[in-house]
Amino acid sequence: MASRAVWKGQLRLSLVSIPVEIHSATKRGARVSFRQIHGPSGKRVRYEKTVPGIGPVDRDDILKGYELDDDEYLLLEPEEIDAIKLETKKTLELVQFVGVAEIPPLYYDKPYYVVPTDELAQDAYRVVRDALRQTEKVGLGQLTMRGKEYLCALRPCGDGLLLETLHYADEIKAADPLFSDIEDDPADEELLDVATELIDRKTDSFDASAFEDSYDAALRDLIERKRKNKKTPRARTGEGEARQGDDNVVDLMSALKESLKTDGKSSRSKSSKSKSGGKTKKSA
Repeated sequence: MASRAVWKGQLRLSLVSIPVEIHSATKRGARVSFRQIHGPSGKRVRYEKTVPGIGPVDRDDILKGYELDDDEYLLLEPEEIDAIKLETKKTLELVQFVGVAEIPPLYYDKPYYVVPTDELAQDAYRVVRDALRQTEKVGLGQLTMRGKEYLCALRPCGDGLLLETLHYADEIKAADPLFSDIEDDPADEELLDVATELIDRKTDSFDASAFEDSYDAALRDLIERKRKNKKTPRARTGEGEARQGDDNVVDLMSALKESLKTDGKSSRSKSSKSKSGGKTKKSA
């Protein structure tokens, strides 16, 4: 299955703009997953949006509610939120550069591959990649996707560029309350020597393929054994229900494609002026 871009726009370095696409670097479905089945009926358990005393509600009637106080919410229309204009919806501008090892690991969130949209963009793309590689720097910027503005780090990755979303500072929990009871006395010298010797013996180059998910393998083995056993309980959810789920997927795909067309038209009609008020001020 071909990879689908989760974001399309411009990668900007000063006055240079490069059309790029961003693709998720991880894949779903690589591990065993389950559906919830209602045992007595054998039907799939579905989640409906409901209101106490009313029951299921129409998706179009749902508003965003920001909690002001106990059980009091400020209501916002989806259109009001969508109308917020951010340059980062279509532009990832590299506004700062830091050393590769300067970002603490706990700030990293999710990786994405960044690729040029066409051959014409490849020359400038390679210049940015090689400049980051030569200087051993990571580029920082922000972009908006899936209704959120992300802080991002851009670095070389093989022949391309890897973007990693970062947590903002206010999203990181302070470690002191958890570590404060740990004594700061130095470790026993003999024990430390043994520990460092063990580390030296087991030191090697990183190779993720050397590690396997044993729990997932055990689950697959269990499923295969149960599949071969004719006494294993089975359930049929019903063809009509399956068709309904397929229709939902098709409708969602059509809506996403239509949204992409709309976003493309609106971005061409807007100017590229940035507005202040974001989490990070852009440098001149």
